[in-house]
Amino acid sequence: MAEVEYVVHTAPEQVFAVLADGWGYSDWVVGTAHIRDVDPDFPVAGSRLRHKSGPWPISIKDESTVLECEPPYLLVLKVRTWPAGAGIVRLVLTPQGTDATRVTMTETFVEGPLRRVRAGLDGLLLHRRNMESLRRLAELALNRPPVRPAPDDAPVQYRVP
Repeated sequence: MAEVEYVVHTAPEQVFAVLADGWGYSDWVVGTAHIRDVDPDFPVAGSRLRHKSGPWPISIKDESTVLECEPPYLLVLKVRTWPAGAGIVRLVLTPQGTDATRVTMTETFVEGPLRRVRAGLDGLLLHRRNMESLRRLAELALNRPPVRPAPDDAPVQYRVP
């Protein structure tokens, strides 16, 4: 398991808006080369986004599935990167005062050959990659138009402004 944290100087809603934009996934996730399709109800649990990972011409078509979503504080994805395997990525957004969010990203291999050697690989391969992913996520959250909070009785919707 690899766990990294990064503090973003904006509200959780602003950070979650980036996470909820499936078409922007490749803008912040290191190693994702192209988004091929996103379910219209993403990031609702069970929804998927289809992507390509790795450099051309050996990029691999795969998909990620939302396992759990509690806007604007939690997103859990099952990420596939065959033939390497699959992992669970948990993103927890914790408010830090009124103008900052601590993002904790945990990734664990759960399927495939990397599951057996995960102890060493998680630390070596995932730590730097995931820190860079969170740095990119922060940059996107800080540079997008502000998210307006919905009234308490309104259904939660995430749309790219």
